[in-house]
Amino acid sequence: MSLSTFDVIKTVRVTEKGTIQSEKFNQFTLAADRRATAPEIKQAVEELFKVKVLRVNTITVHGKERRKNTKAHGWSNDWKKAIVTLKAGDRIDLT
Repeated sequence: MSLSTFDVIKTVRVTEKGTIQSEKFNQFTLAADRRATAPEIKQAVEELFKVKVLRVNTITVHGKERRKNTKAHGWSNDWKKAIVTLKAGDRIDLT
């Protein structure tokens, strides 16, 4: 099963840690489809943002238990985090 380019990348995650990584190491954090592989993520980022990807590291982040003003509880969804290292000089413009 092959995912389309727009199905692979969900969002670019903007956090304090991610901002420091982008400034120091030229790495960007993305939320990707859970079924996507590292080569698919690399290809999607290169097509969407027109940059050269050197490395892709992925991790599956498990959902947390959540409650909202009740005893009943549920879980937030699992998601895949992808940390993408770009070639020096390339950037993903988030504005």
